[in-house]
Amino acid sequence: MGRLRHSFSLKLSVSVLFLSVLVFVAALGVMFVQSRYMLLKEATEHVASVLDHTVLRVRRSMNIVETATNSNGWMTQAFLQPDSLLAFSHRVVLLNGHVNGCSITVEPDVFPELGPFSAYSIREGDSIITVREGAYDYYDQVWYKQPKSLERSCWTDPFNDFNSNSVYTHHIIASYCKPLYMDDGRFVGVISTDLSLDRMKETIAEEQPYPNTYFVMINTEGRYIIHPDSIKELNKTIYEDLDAKKHADLIALGHEMAIGAKGNMRVTIDGTSCLVCYQPVPETKWCLALIIPDREILQTYYRLAYIMVPLIVVGLIVILLVSWVIVAHAIRPLNQLLVQSKDIANGRYENQIPHTKRQDAVGRLQNSFATMQESLTRHVSEIKNATEETKRSNEEIVEATKLAEDADRQKILFIQNVTHQIRTPLNIVMGFAQVLRTSLEEIPHDEVKKIVDMMDHNAKTLSRMLLMLYDSSDAGLSTELSMHKDDQVFCNEVARECIHFTREYFPEINVKFKSDLPDSYSIQTNGLYLMRTLRELLYNSAKYSDGAYVVFSVHETDNSVRFIVEDQGPGMSEAYRDQMFVPFTKVNELSEGLGLGLPLSKRHSQNLGGDLILDTSYQEGCRFILELPNNSRND
Repeated sequence: MGRLRHSFSLKLSVSVLFLSVLVFVAALGVMFVQSRYMLLKEATEHVASVLDHTVLRVRRSMNIVETATNSNGWMTQAFLQPDSLLAFSHRVVLLNGHVNGCSITVEPDVFPELGPFSAYSIREGDSIITVREGAYDYYDQVWYKQPKSLERSCWTDPFNDFNSNSVYTHHIIASYCKPLYMDDGRFVGVISTDLSLDRMKETIAEEQPYPNTYFVMINTEGRYIIHPDSIKELNKTIYEDLDAKKHADLIALGHEMAIGAKGNMRVTIDGTSCLVCYQPVPETKWCLALIIPDREILQTYYRLAYIMVPLIVVGLIVILLVSWVIVAHAIRPLNQLLVQSKDIANGRYENQIPHTKRQDAVGRLQNSFATMQESLTRHVSEIKNATEETKRSNEEIVEATKLAEDADRQKILFIQNVTHQIRTPLNIVMGFAQVLRTSLEEIPHDEVKKIVDMMDHNAKTLSRMLLMLYDSSDAGLSTELSMHKDDQVFCNEVARECIHFTREYFPEINVKFKSDLPDSYSIQTNGLYLMRTLRELLYNSAKYSDGAYVVFSVHETDNSVRFIVEDQGPGMSEAYRDQMFVPFTKVNELSEGLGLGLPLSKRHSQNLGGDLILDTSYQEGCRFILELPNNSRND
């Protein structure tokens, strides 16, 4: 059985592999041919687009020169004076950064007393030099003869403007020349504006669609105007040193460019196959071409070829493995049934065999076993869930019992603490009331005053504790949540009121007050709860102070107003700092109070939109900072 199964899987795998090889190789062949075609087509379109854009950039530079020349031509004709010509020439170069130089040359009889006259301005670095040119045969120069004979404006082919008798540019230039006429139609001279060939080359070089691409420009004679090899510029033609039989493509390219045609062509340059896109420059006799070696365009294509062989090998291995997996899949259900039977026998039910759509005997066996396993798993799961639910219920009961016991214990402790804290001042008030009722006439006046003061102090203590209990109750919390915050509270005024309140409890304490704010400074908040919070902070500082130092200060920051209360008492231990804002928590069980002052102050400050902070950097005692939003009204 094992030998037969092995033979079947081998035959099936080899058959699938053979068919896959045929399809794989055919698909790769079609893909490579199509990829080459698409790459060349896309490159041709892209290069043509780049060339269009470059020609537009060149024409934009030339248009600037033409506009500068034409806009000053009519003024030159209107003010035909030597000094004016020098000024106009200087103006053209000064106002146009693309212009390399400008000359205005007139006929010899225009200024008989001066003879031949030519005003010339040239850009040298950041400076502009304007001179009357010396002895020079202006009238035989192409920039003078060509517009005169054509009787219209035109561009000259680039030339070297060397003139030993005057200033001259060291750049190869192309000139835009405009003939000048008087109102009666008499020709009087030429205004010629120069565009540096280097400037034009810089403009062209900004476009680089692929690495190692370059531009060339030729005129109607096929002479190079722009070429990567500057030696060929103005000295060589595209036809020189070419064999008509070996380089027919280059000769054809030169002819197309010389007649000003537009298109693309594949040629061989220096043994390298290249794509050439060419296009004439409007309003000139020049033609610009962009040359891209095929190896730049097909670089991705060649890289794809290098991975073709490894890809085929990997693909065949994958196909072989897939074939083996398909064969193994046919008998996998039987192996799964064997494994699952062992798991069930060992008490493991979590691994499920999936149902299958196979209709053969193996498929029906797998589906029957899967159904049985699902039923068994469902019953085991129900038992397990019931057990877990019972356990969870027991844990919840234990936890609820513990919480109830803790709540009951806390309630007893709270009642005991409240009873103790209220009973002491209440006994004092009741005792002194009894004394005053029975022996008032026998007690000296000073003693009566002391008794009344002590009764008043303890009555206020009771009132303070009852107010805290109310605030901490549900009723107090509901009132606090619904409180308004639109009171206009004057910061210094509320501070002084709280200091006065504290002195009623602790007349021996001298609270020092500091404020950076004017008395007219106010904020929008809830005045009642701000006052309660500040009173509590001052009360605690006076209560635990050394009796000599309590400072209450008010400061303003960019976003908040800070009320700072500091003292030089025993301070707050690090162990208590984490619990000081927890209700009913005290420094020790024997200390006075309900443990509600700081927690309520913290809650009030947060409900007011701010916060209450213990400054842990202060080590001389305690320093609390109440920070509220700065919505100031400085009247």
